[in-house]
Amino acid sequence: MSKLVPAVRSGDVLMPALGFGTWQLENGTAVPLVEKALEVGYRHIDTAQIYGNERDVGAAIKTSGVKREEIFLTTKVWIDKFADGALQRSAEKSLERLGVDYVDLLLLHWPKPDVPLAETLKALNAVRAKGWTRAIGLSNFPSALMREAAALSEAPIATNQVEYHPYLSQKTLIATAHDLSASITAWSPLAQGKVAQDPVLIEIGRAHGKTPGQVTLRWIIQQGVIAIPRTSNPARIVENFNVLDFELSDDEMTRIHALARPDGRLGDWLDKAYQWDAD
Repeated sequence: MSKLVPAVRSGDVLMPALGFGTWQLENGTAVPLVEKALEVGYRHIDTAQIYGNERDVGAAIKTSGVKREEIFLTTKVWIDKFADGALQRSAEKSLERLGVDYVDLLLLHWPKPDVPLAETLKALNAVRAKGWTRAIGLSNFPSALMREAAALSEAPIATNQVEYHPYLSQKTLIATAHDLSASITAWSPLAQGKVAQDPVLIEIGRAHGKTPGQVTLRWIIQQGVIAIPRTSNPARIVENFNVLDFELSDDEMTRIHALARPDGRLGDWLDKAYQWDAD
């Protein structure tokens, strides 16, 4: 784990507060970008079965020269593999594609009502018991469902990976994670590039000699939330990592929180059986 990046206590593991996301990095493009991220100093790499790049991520880790035990590696089980037995087999396939003996964190990618949550959590815990993952967690779970999952799980829920950026309040979910001694991990933390043109973020950035994206990542990390920005630009990989040498004031944090709006969500693929938190 990088000594430069602060760690966030997540269940019974420590997660680096800044990671590199690999969503949409397909057809071999993840290899040089993950290599670059590890060269820059990232020690938290996030992938998923559905991204179709686990093999590329594993290849990059192998050729990077960074020891496996220094990297916090996350992958996710897709929703068609939530049944007992199918989940364990899918986790084993993920390890084969990644070329590793274990991942540090295995997440359920989206909640799905077709399989009872108790059955899925039992299978997820079985994967952990085999030593195939150090920790287990969730992705895109509303707070009520996160509490239900935590109650059903033998092992602690480490994190809930959700969309989070200045335009989307996740106040309730962050409070829920805190209550459960878990963390929140932010995907699309830069609102898919929208923060770059925000006047408030530009103004705050100028005061610190930073870009709006760097201000946003600092805002997330300063809350004790984990950020996993994804980029296909090597220069941006460096820029996103350089957020650890300044601090936002309470007033600046408040101004950024005030940017949240009701229509701020960018990715809404939640099954109709569930409902997002209102705030």
